[in-house]
Amino acid sequence: MLDPDRPSRHPIRLDGGDAEPVRCDFCRSPIPTDAITSRIEGTEYTFCTESCLEAMESQERVFTEYRGHRWLQPGVAALDSKLPQGILRNSMVLLSAQPGTREPELHAELIWRTLQRDEPAVFVSFDEPPVSVIDRFLGLDWNVLPYLEAGDLHLLDCFTYRVEDRDRMFDRMNHWNSHLHSVAEDVITAVRDPSNIGELENRLDDCLESLGMVDTGIVVVDSLTEFGSLVQPVRAYNFVKDVRADICKGRFVPVFAGATFVGDMEQFPHDLEYMVDGIVDLEQNAEIVEDALIKRMRVRKMNGALTYPEWTAYEFTSDQGLVMFEPRDEVAETNQDGG
Repeated sequence: MLDPDRPSRHPIRLDGGDAEPVRCDFCRSPIPTDAITSRIEGTEYTFCTESCLEAMESQERVFTEYRGHRWLQPGVAALDSKLPQGILRNSMVLLSAQPGTREPELHAELIWRTLQRDEPAVFVSFDEPPVSVIDRFLGLDWNVLPYLEAGDLHLLDCFTYRVEDRDRMFDRMNHWNSHLHSVAEDVITAVRDPSNIGELENRLDDCLESLGMVDTGIVVVDSLTEFGSLVQPVRAYNFVKDVRADICKGRFVPVFAGATFVGDMEQFPHDLEYMVDGIVDLEQNAEIVEDALIKRMRVRKMNGALTYPEWTAYEFTSDQGLVMFEPRDEVAETNQDGG
């Protein structure tokens, strides 16, 4: 509650120079002009605007971490090393990958690191049924079953529509797969017709709404390539624009969308550079080490964030996820040990 005897608000001029900037006690942003001070319950606070002062008077919480409500550190080692600030929470990021780069494992790690931060996540699957998605997590030693049971992870199933007789598919499951399906059943949302953009967008919005996802959590779409095979290009572009507007910009929830090379790089989804906020490239390179394909990653683009766009070699291991390494050093060490 406010102190009724607090003095009137008055501006103060901030000194220039190299000193640490004074930050607003509500939004935690630097104050670039005159500050506003106010005494609340016997303590003097400083604000950048009247709006922040009034918000602090009326709300029970303030932003305790500067930029924490606007930025996200993905938690994947190679990404974090190239994005020292993280990414803006309202970003749509394209994961542009060659086959064999283990892109699905990157999808899984992005989800896992989010759950470990106690944030919710939605996985949109065009390439695999929900049970296969869950099994991938478990194969990496990431036990998502408690998060599924608690409702923190939702799966949007855009694959099972292909199965003509779903009851027969469930009957054919072994005991393990039946168990996985029973754990996740309440958090699986099936899309009857993924080529129906209206239905797809509504089901996705329902998932986010049920999780209260505003300024928290992430969405991972496993394959815009597969989605693009279901609809005409104009409808595919409109879907990407709608998701970016409604989820990234409207909810401040980042979206990571996979896109695998299947031919023409000038077609959807690889021609989305002007539409998306970030692009991460994954490739297999045959020139670094003789007779070997080395997986590499780089951040080609990330709007509003400091980026180091160098290529980084990586491999995936159970539990640790994406691990960076220097392939030439590894080869030299192996040759030395062998010698």
